[in-house]
Amino acid sequence: MNTFIPLSSSIISFIFAFFVLKRYVERKRAHLLLWGIGTIFYGIGGFCEFYYGAFGWNALVFRLWYLFGAILVAAWLGQGTVYLLAKISWAHALMIILGVASLYAVFKVFGAELDPSQMIGSGHTGAELSGHAIISDGVRILTPFFNIYGTLTLVGGAAYSAWIFWRKRVLLHRTIGNILIATGAIMPAFGGLFSRMQFPGALYIGEFLGVILLFIGFIRATTPFPNEA
Repeated sequence: MNTFIPLSSSIISFIFAFFVLKRYVERKRAHLLLWGIGTIFYGIGGFCEFYYGAFGWNALVFRLWYLFGAILVAAWLGQGTVYLLAKISWAHALMIILGVASLYAVFKVFGAELDPSQMIGSGHTGAELSGHAIISDGVRILTPFFNIYGTLTLVGGAAYSAWIFWRKRVLLHRTIGNILIATGAIMPAFGGLFSRMQFPGALYIGEFLGVILLFIGFIRATTPFPNEA
């Protein structure tokens, strides 16, 4: 489980990113580019989790996981939704803030002091323990800010879109797709919650189910039913 599930999540994420970026090339919409980048981050995080399960501790892989998998992924996916739903001036302003904050996160994560001994635990996966390996001040406090922003924008945006389409009784495929996207977006959070409740592997399962639902939701939202085409 420590290798197969995160590797599967990573592969699905990169396939997902291919479809999103392919659509971006065709349509040149900013939200598609941000979603594509976010799904690449998702894939990097999953690959790092696979690496830990297969080969054990590696400082570079840990830093990459913490940066892309724990900090950036949700916020960049959420920023894509901001570009889809918000005024372009607001989206640009928030993008500047996110960009600067992301560069700061890169600086802090790669400059952090690590303690590999904290990666040893009773049966838990590497990602469930790895937050304890950072012992420098000012790094772990970044994670909730990025994740709260990402969750509010991605889940909130998808739920709002689903409600709008349902209320207007139009584009049922987008209603269903956005419901799946909102559900998928919160699955990793549920996985993390159950992990903290001493369910080993729950985080990896949550991430795996999350990316599947996000992928299916994206395909459903962008594929009209025959009577809607």
